[in-house]
Amino acid sequence: MSAADARSAVDEDAAGGAVGYHWAWGRGCRNTNAPSDDRQTAGLWATRLSVMNNALDGKVALVTGGGRGIGAAVALRLAEDGADVALTFQHNQQRADDVVDQIKAVGRRAITVQADSADPAAVVAAVDRAAGELGRLDILVNNAGAFLLGPLEQLSLEEFEQTVAVNVRAPFVASQAALRHMSAGGRIINIGSNVAERAVFPGFSLYAMSKTALIGLTKALGRELGGRAITVNLVNPGATDTELNPADGPNADTINGFTALGHYAKPADVAAAVAFLASPDGRYITGATVNVDGGFTI
Repeated sequence: MSAADARSAVDEDAAGGAVGYHWAWGRGCRNTNAPSDDRQTAGLWATRLSVMNNALDGKVALVTGGGRGIGAAVALRLAEDGADVALTFQHNQQRADDVVDQIKAVGRRAITVQADSADPAAVVAAVDRAAGELGRLDILVNNAGAFLLGPLEQLSLEEFEQTVAVNVRAPFVASQAALRHMSAGGRIINIGSNVAERAVFPGFSLYAMSKTALIGLTKALGRELGGRAITVNLVNPGATDTELNPADGPNADTINGFTALGHYAKPADVAAAVAFLASPDGRYITGATVNVDGGFTI
């Protein structure tokens, strides 16, 4: 996608695109600490998978911009791990409903909430509705984003205000609202971008600035909420294979060349990092930035 094409793209999920998640212990892997008997090995890993898939049992999550792309992958992964999920969308009710149907298919409750992330009142209402209808709120994933690119001289103040409203103010407001419902053990997980740490292409000044703000919010809020046993972390995806940024796009070869692993992430790769931070295993991590970018920033 060219900067000119991307400049006008504003979406409830800044990455957009299709989702999917699957992994298994394959024949090509060997665990030297596992029992030698194949049946014992199968039983051990079946037990481990069962524990992992129920890590969030009884929890309730809200994923903003959860109707597509990274947001949908996160919503589905949290449900697979046991959480009931509310997800917001701005425009596409059908896509959000499709995600809800998939969540219900794995035996979890799910609702959609229409909300414009640029409207603070709508953000607060979405948080309150999620907690009210699902009974509590344990996990907030601030995923919704505005993706506006272009040369600095050509960006308007309206575009500046729109980007900051969605990418900075909305996570701030949603976190404020969530804390009224969240108890000890709560999780706030912000979704940023690795362009906050490395600018390779021109035209990212506004977007990178807005995502860099999340680093400060995450660190300061992590410190502030530590005494309440609520963790706050930031996941910075790199190039992720979505509708907005497909792995076969015009800049793919260049991006892959800057990436240590040499390829784009899948939305499920980002969702896996979010799920870990949301789980009990992530309880001692706060104020951290986790780059899920295949080594783009190293």
